[in-house]
Amino acid sequence: MNYGESLKYHRENAGLSQHELARKIGTSCQNISRWEGGKVLPNIDFCVKLADFYCISLDELVGRKI
Repeated sequence: MNYGESLKYHRENAGLSQHELARKIGTSCQNISRWEGGKVLPNIDFCVKLADFYCISLDELVGRKI
C-alpha cells in the first residue's frame, strides 16, 4: 500500500469524507484529494496531525511496514 492509499484507508476507516477530515485538521479538500491521489506529500506538520488524529504512528499513517 502506498502512502496515498494508506491515507485514504485511514480516513474511510474513520468514517469521514474528505471535506470532514479537511475541516477537522485545518486544510482544504483539495489537499486531502492530492495526498490520497499520490500527487503531493503532506508536509510533516500535517502528517503529525493526521497520525495524532487517528491515534497511530507515522509509519502506520503512510503505510510503511518494517
